[in-house]
Amino acid sequence: MDRCACWRGQMRRMPEETGLGYVLAVPKSQQVPHFGRIDHLFLQAPAEAWERRSCGDGAKGPRVYHWAALQITSIEDFDGEMPTHQRWALARRSISKPEEIAYYLAYAPLETTVEHLVRVAGMRWAIEEAFQATKNECGLDQYEIRRYTGWMRHITCHYRRRLHTIEAATRESEHRPDPNHYTHPNCP
Repeated sequence: MDRCACWRGQMRRMPEETGLGYVLAVPKSQQVPHFGRIDHLFLQAPAEAWERRSCGDGAKGPRVYHWAALQITSIEDFDGEMPTHQRWALARRSISKPEEIAYYLAYAPLETTVEHLVRVAGMRWAIEEAFQATKNECGLDQYEIRRYTGWMRHITCHYRRRLHTIEAATRESEHRPDPNHYTHPNCP
């Protein structure tokens, strides 16, 4: 999930109510319950709070940053007496440019490790790559639709086309024929 003003308080509650975890990029001005601004929270972090971790592989190998994580106290009115999930604040600092810091809020089951949260935060790169590839190869951004239904049809058709392209490339690399070639009538 990406940085978005609508992901303040009430909107974050929707996935939390269903037990769905998330790692969400937030602006440095994001307020953290009981702590204030998220950037101020991590400015107070001691040097040993920052650990070198990889958040996944990139085009040039592992993407390594300094990460700091803090468990945030539960919100009793919402989490109840025996919470099943934990809230986190995370910060990712560039090793070569320490002034570049990205911030995240997370909500995950109690047994979730910081390493796992870092990996999930790193998935954003792969998701953005997939969006860019779909734009380039299938014309995802070529539309003038004004209603949700039309937009959803457009997006669905383009992602179906993208999946077909990936499947075809995989089959070609494996030299296998397509046993179940099917094209939806609304998706050319």
